[in-house]
Parts: sequence; structure tokens; C-alpha cells
Amino acid sequence: MTFTLGPKATSAGYKLAAFDQIGSTNAEAMVRARDGERGPTWFATTEQTAGRGRRQRAWVAPRGNLASSILEVMDVSPAVAATLGFAAGLSLESALQKLSIEANMRRAGTEPLQFALKWPNDVLAERQKLAGILLEAEAVAGNRLAVVVGIGTNVVAAPEGTPTPATSLAALGVQVGAEELFKALAEAWVEFRGIWDNGRGFGEIRKLWLERAFGVGERVAIQTGTTKVEGTFDTIDDTGCLIVRTADGRRMPITAGEVYFGTAASVGAA
Repeated sequence: MTFTLGPKATSAGYKLAAFDQIGSTNAEAMVRARDGERGPTWFATTEQTAGRGRRQRAWVAPRGNLASSILEVMDVSPAVAATLGFAAGLSLESALQKLSIEANMRRAGTEPLQFALKWPNDVLAERQKLAGILLEAEAVAGNRLAVVVGIGTNVVAAPEGTPTPATSLAALGVQVGAEELFKALAEAWVEFRGIWDNGRGFGEIRKLWLERAFGVGERVAIQTGTTKVEGTFDTIDDTGCLIVRTADGRRMPITAGEVYFGTAASVGAA
């Protein structure tokens, strides 16, 4: 198969740059934005050799996994652009649900596959990391913001020895290729990007995200540098911050950090 856009993405004016192999789809998207590309454009590959996750960690994407990035140039502030990551999580979760129907039929008598969104940027399956999202933004000519949302999904393989246990669609019994997943993702993106509406619809995105959120009401610990905040995952606010309810009843907003749930919260590892 080859990468293609579906009818919704095509009619909405999205373009596609597909690669047999590339260092980083996010990096390629931002280079093109600096060179004048205004999108909206998808960048996709089944083999990424220099991918990055949050905090400059390497993102391993061997042949057969999906590395994809969407470039959108818009008139929003960086703070508003940051909330687009929640729409990305919803888009991927929606695509995964649609593509997992056959696998769930084979699981007759057992619970269907459970996908969930982990703050701030992970998609989980059966409580294991299936995908990561990396959002980057940079000012470009015309006082506009180039926003690149990278979405890396473990289709055929997952890394081992990661802080959070990882899994792949193949290991879960979902027999789809990266190209098929990309097409479903790009179609879903049109829907949730439309709801987000340059931040004006984040209230609805927030509601939908919380319905699919992992760990609401559970014990949580967030490590930021040498600071550790512990409590209960209460909600996310209208800017996308994680709200932790501490033992003394305070509601603390968290803007960034490593998030650990359940028993892992007590030891600061997942």
C-alpha cells in the first residue's frame, strides 16, 4: 500500500508528503514551514530514523510503524496552539476505534480493546503506551504561527525497556498497516480540528478528551525537575493544564511534567 488521503481530508484542502524513509517528519514539516510552506500538509513515513519525543528523547520508529506530522499555519497564540494536542489525541483514538472492530470481534467473550488518552500527550491501549504526540510551534512570516503536531504510533513493533510499558497494534491483534491507519487518522483529524476551531472549540474538545482520559479520579504523581506533586487527577482546565487535588484539598494546575498513576505514583516510575 501507499499513503493516501481520504475524501474528507482531500475536500478540506489537505496535502500529503509521503516518504519511504526520513529522519523526522516533524523536522521536515518545520523546515518546509520556514521555507514558506503554509499547509495544511501531512508528512508520513513507515520508517523514521531520527524521531524525537518530548524532552528531546529519541522516538524509535522501525519499518512498519507510523510516523506522521501535520503542519498547520494559523493566527493563534502559542498557548492556544498547545491545546491542539488534545484534538490530535482524539483523532488518533477515533481512528483506532474504527480500525479495531475486527479485532474486537475476535475477542468475543472478553472485554473489547480499551484505548485511553493520557495527559499530556500519550495514547494508551490496555494501559500500555501505543502512541505519542509531540507538538512544536514557531513564528513565521506574516506574524503567524507554524504548528506541527507529530503523531507516532507503534503499528508492528514497540520499544522495550521504556519507562512506561509499550505495546503495538500487532501485539494487540489489530492487523492493519501504517498506511491504513494514516488514512483513518487524517480523516478523523478533519473532524476534531474542525471542532477545535483555532481554540474557539476547546471547551468541546476538553469534554470529549475527558470522556476518554486515563486515570481521572486515580492517584497521580507529577515529577517536574526536582519537584514532585502528588494527589488525585481531578480534571483538565480550560487551558489544558492538569488539575491535581492534593491531600489538603488544594487544586493545583500542572503545565508540564512526567505523570505516574496508581502504584507507580508512590515510587515515581511507570
